[in-house]
Amino acid sequence: MGGFDVGGGFSADADFSASADLSAGASLSAGVSASASFSASASFSASASLSAGFGVAIGIGGSKDPLLGFRFAVEIEGLVTAGFSDVTGMHGEIEVQQYREGGTNAYMLQRAGPVKYPNNLSLKRGVLTDSRELWNWFCDVSRGTVNRKNISVVLLDGQGAEALRWNVLKAYPVKWSGPDLHALASEIAFETVELAHHGIVNG
Repeated sequence: MGGFDVGGGFSADADFSASADLSAGASLSAGVSASASFSASASFSASASLSAGFGVAIGIGGSKDPLLGFRFAVEIEGLVTAGFSDVTGMHGEIEVQQYREGGTNAYMLQRAGPVKYPNNLSLKRGVLTDSRELWNWFCDVSRGTVNRKNISVVLLDGQGAEALRWNVLKAYPVKWSGPDLHALASEIAFETVELAHHGIVNG
């Protein structure tokens, strides 16, 4: 009985026995042939065990795929709006304040300052004949009625359930862009609104 182990906890046993009559050349040749057959079988078993171990390692890891950027929804407080095709401008920065401490010449101290949001939140969607909420909201602000609203940007998983949420606080429109119109074009007409806000927090 001969045994060999393959990495990963896999083992295989093989029975090998050969009888050869040294006085007969044919019998000796048969012994050599049997030995070669055993070697080939052992090599195949080791390869199969290695593949199985690799597959188990991947399964145990439990890695998850990242969320996809095209599955999202936008909720605007008090407004019933259609789906948006683009959401951009969700950027935040922490201002770094530098100062030099007396007697320290090798470096400057770096202190975390206030957070700032350098970009407006931009929402883009197709123009609908029965949905003028964004335009009316912009017009109200242009006439001096600044009605701030909270906005939620919701990222969805593969089943359409909520996975992540960002809440944009006290936003109001500061820029509205209508569609570019071309007589020979067949693209969808889009409108875009940019919103100033007080910050972004996790939902």
